[in-house]
Amino acid sequence: MKTILSGFLFVIFLSAGQLQAQKLEKVWETSTEMKTPESVLYDADRDVIYVANINENPSEKDGNGFISILNPNGSVKVFKWVENLSAPKGMAVFDGRLYVSDIDQLVEIDIEKGKILNKYDAPNAVFLNDVAACMNGMIFVSDTRTAKIHVLNNGVFSVWMEGEPFETPNGLFTEKGNLYVGDKNIYEVDIESKKVTEIISDAGGVDGLEKNNEGEFVFSNWPGRIFIHTNGKNVKLHDSTEEEINTADIDFALKYNWILVPTFFDNRVVAYKIIDL
Repeated sequence: MKTILSGFLFVIFLSAGQLQAQKLEKVWETSTEMKTPESVLYDADRDVIYVANINENPSEKDGNGFISILNPNGSVKVFKWVENLSAPKGMAVFDGRLYVSDIDQLVEIDIEKGKILNKYDAPNAVFLNDVAACMNGMIFVSDTRTAKIHVLNNGVFSVWMEGEPFETPNGLFTEKGNLYVGDKNIYEVDIESKKVTEIISDAGGVDGLEKNNEGEFVFSNWPGRIFIHTNGKNVKLHDSTEEEINTADIDFALKYNWILVPTFFDNRVVAYKIIDL
């Protein structure tokens, strides 16, 4: 009996070790010249990183927000590339356009010209947050405060889904006809039928939601935690809550195998790679 119990405990400890056998290693970081960076997005076609700088209050329509462009090594290419935003947050690229959420509007930017083309109002929106583009041209936007998902489709910006099971939807990710919504849990939504399936429980309030090169979800919690969902488990890769360094709307740069992290009030962008222990 003792031998069996010892073997059982060994298996438990081995499994726990396997689930915690990865961590993040810093590749580079910017200086603290960013201004409340909430979101980062790697543009593989142009090999640049966009940074959405709220520049102080994330809810105030003050017009002082802007988008920066970084080189892949973290150096600043253009500090204030597009200005006259208020509190830019989530971003997505589709067909030469950068789409950015801005409190109660979705902003469409011509990437080549670096100019704002359109601002789409979202009636009754309170806190538009993350943005994700589908291959068919639909642009999805979460409103964390109203539990709504908006969509820009054929030039019309409207509410697409709302209410349960969503509570505080934030991080969005699209793939193969599905929209993935990060909330307290992570949900898969069939875009055609709108059928919702909970696929990851107890995600802790998802901010950034991405996939790595192995197809595993990597996601952040704003207070300072980053997780990977592997082997059916949420495994913590990073925790900077004690240092009060936020991990806002992350991106995963597949080309470099990096997690890109905006640190919000800490005013930096940090690139990490996942390493095995």
